[in-house]
Amino acid sequence: MSRNPISRIRAKGDAFSIGFALGQASASGFRERVLGTEEYRALDARWRGSDYLKTLETAARAAYPRFVREIEGIAAGAGQDFERVFLWNCRGDLRLPEDVSPATKALAATGCTSLLIPLESDAPAVIAHNEDGAAEFLGACLWVEVEGDEGRVWSSFMYPGMLPGHTFGLNKAGLVQTVNNISAHDLQPGVPRQIICRAILDTGGLDEAIEILKRRDRASGFHHNLGEAKTRRLASVEAPASGCAVREAASPRAHANHLLFGEFDGLEQTITLSSSRRQAAADRMIAEGALAGGAEVVLFDKTTPIHCDNDRNEDSGQTVATSVFALFPDRVEWRVHAAPDECDALIGTMHIT
Repeated sequence: MSRNPISRIRAKGDAFSIGFALGQASASGFRERVLGTEEYRALDARWRGSDYLKTLETAARAAYPRFVREIEGIAAGAGQDFERVFLWNCRGDLRLPEDVSPATKALAATGCTSLLIPLESDAPAVIAHNEDGAAEFLGACLWVEVEGDEGRVWSSFMYPGMLPGHTFGLNKAGLVQTVNNISAHDLQPGVPRQIICRAILDTGGLDEAIEILKRRDRASGFHHNLGEAKTRRLASVEAPASGCAVREAASPRAHANHLLFGEFDGLEQTITLSSSRRQAAADRMIAEGALAGGAEVVLFDKTTPIHCDNDRNEDSGQTVATSVFALFPDRVEWRVHAAPDECDALIGTMHIT
């Protein structure tokens, strides 16, 4: 039996109905694996009912009301009040209180390694990604496949109670997105980053997605790996709240959990030891030609490790899934590994329309 089962959930209908189905599917995970964590309790005590949280909600509703409606549905489906679930969806936009434990601070700063592998000869372009989070989420995450009354058909990996999009996913336009956490110290009132990620899954292509990341009213940010199947273009986009820098990939590249581009040299950020080590190891393995054996050779590395287990002192991250997206002109072929010894737990093909 898998130690990390990933349930496959399908949802249809209007925004609230979609959210409700996803909330129902993740209700026990949210109740049992989120509400009792130190991070959630600290955020709840500091920010619940605050004017700042209301400002984030106002900005989200003004920019993307349909996606806020999905969060309302998630809350209802999970049997929770909206503010509780919205607060959790704003975890990256809210500063943690200073008195939380070092382990919780490290967990908030950790997460994910991605690879961009451009088109070569007859081989497809590839985006591959390790999704790192709390070990408590093993076995509690979902793969959701959504066909809404509005917007595009899309699929995404989902944490309990979280609006999908900020992990890895794709849509019927052939747009692929994987997301890496960054911890830039430039938080500001604005549209929460979870909403921004969900909005990208509603776009028709790479350029449209990048325009969203150039918005100046974002509350915080991520690093985004973006791919467009019909052109096989791949882009690495660093998008903290205070800016957006884009690098289209002409050769294989990796990205972990800190800003690398020169545009942000002066921006204060938290860089964990794990992120530094994973970035250096992935860069070295790419230079040594490891990708000839496939993206998994790098993402399954256990020596650094790039594939993380919750057995180290420097942070408390755990790889909860690994995804590989192969981009062809008319389709995206994808697979999700639950663990190195549980490959192809989920597979599928998204044909472009």
